[in-house]
Amino acid sequence: MIKNVLISINSKEENRGSVEFQILSFTNKIRRLTSHLELHKKDFLSQRGLRKILGKRQRLLAYLSQKNRVHYKELIGQLNIRETKIG
Repeated sequence: MIKNVLISINSKEENRGSVEFQILSFTNKIRRLTSHLELHKKDFLSQRGLRKILGKRQRLLAYLSQKNRVHYKELIGQLNIRETKIG
Protein backbone atom coordinates (compact mmCIF):
# COMPACT_ATOMS: atom_id res chain seq x y z
CA MET A 1 0.00 0.00 0.00
CA ILE A 2 1.28 3.44 -0.88
CA LYS A 3 1.78 5.86 1.96
CA ASN A 4 -0.78 8.63 1.90
CA VAL A 5 1.82 11.32 2.50
CA LEU A 6 1.15 14.77 1.13
CA ILE A 7 4.02 17.20 0.99
CA SER A 8 3.56 20.81 2.01
CA ILE A 9 5.50 24.02 1.53
CA ASN A 10 5.75 26.92 3.95
CA SER A 11 2.96 29.36 3.17
CA LYS A 12 5.40 32.31 3.17
CA GLU A 13 7.53 30.80 0.39
CA GLU A 14 4.53 29.65 -1.61
CA ASN A 15 4.48 30.84 -5.21
CA ARG A 16 1.62 29.07 -6.94
CA GLY A 17 2.89 29.94 -10.41
CA SER A 18 6.35 28.49 -9.99
CA VAL A 19 7.28 25.26 -11.71
CA GLU A 20 8.33 23.71 -8.40
CA PHE A 21 4.94 24.40 -6.80
CA GLN A 22 3.07 23.03 -9.81
CA ILE A 23 5.15 19.84 -9.73
CA LEU A 24 4.46 19.55 -6.00
CA SER A 25 0.70 19.93 -6.45
CA PHE A 26 0.66 17.42 -9.33
CA THR A 27 2.61 14.96 -7.15
CA ASN A 28 0.04 15.32 -4.36
CA LYS A 29 -2.80 14.72 -6.85
CA ILE A 30 -0.99 11.69 -8.26
CA ARG A 31 -0.56 10.16 -4.82
CA ARG A 32 -4.22 10.78 -3.96
CA LEU A 33 -5.43 9.26 -7.22
CA THR A 34 -3.11 6.28 -6.88
CA SER A 35 -4.49 5.43 -3.44
CA HIS A 36 -8.03 5.88 -4.81
CA LEU A 37 -7.34 3.53 -7.71
CA GLU A 38 -6.07 0.82 -5.37
CA LEU A 39 -9.60 0.57 -3.97
CA HIS A 40 -11.51 1.25 -7.20
CA LYS A 41 -9.71 -0.71 -9.89
CA LYS A 42 -12.38 -0.18 -12.57
CA ASP A 43 -12.57 3.61 -12.29
CA PHE A 44 -11.37 4.25 -15.81
CA LEU A 45 -12.06 7.99 -15.81
CA SER A 46 -9.76 8.45 -12.83
CA GLN A 47 -7.13 6.33 -14.58
CA ARG A 48 -7.32 8.66 -17.57
CA GLY A 49 -7.04 11.71 -15.32
CA LEU A 50 -4.03 10.16 -13.62
CA ARG A 51 -2.31 9.60 -16.96
CA LYS A 52 -2.97 13.21 -17.98
CA ILE A 53 -1.54 14.56 -14.72
CA LEU A 54 1.50 12.28 -15.07
CA GLY A 55 2.14 13.69 -18.54
CA LYS A 56 1.85 17.28 -17.33
CA ARG A 57 4.24 16.62 -14.45
CA GLN A 58 6.69 14.90 -16.80
CA ARG A 59 6.71 17.91 -19.15
CA LEU A 60 7.25 20.30 -16.23
CA LEU A 61 10.10 18.15 -14.91
CA ALA A 62 11.71 18.14 -18.35
CA TYR A 63 11.43 21.93 -18.51
CA LEU A 64 12.91 22.33 -15.03
CA SER A 65 15.81 19.99 -15.80
CA GLN A 66 16.70 22.08 -18.85
CA LYS A 67 16.41 25.42 -17.05
CA ASN A 68 17.94 24.63 -13.66
CA ARG A 69 19.50 21.21 -13.14
CA VAL A 70 20.32 21.86 -9.45
CA HIS A 71 16.71 22.69 -8.50
CA TYR A 72 15.57 19.68 -10.52
CA LYS A 73 17.85 17.32 -8.59
CA GLU A 74 16.78 18.80 -5.24
CA LEU A 75 13.08 18.56 -6.09
CA ILE A 76 13.11 14.94 -7.25
CA GLY A 77 15.10 14.09 -4.13
CA GLN A 78 12.54 15.75 -1.84
CA LEU A 79 9.54 14.25 -3.62
CA ASN A 80 11.06 10.76 -4.04
CA ILE A 81 10.48 10.81 -7.79
CA ARG A 82 12.57 8.73 -10.15
CA GLU A 83 14.58 10.67 -12.67
CA THR A 84 13.05 10.39 -16.12
CA LYS A 85 14.96 9.90 -19.32
CA ILE A 86 14.93 13.13 -21.24
CA GLY A 87 15.37 12.75 -24.95
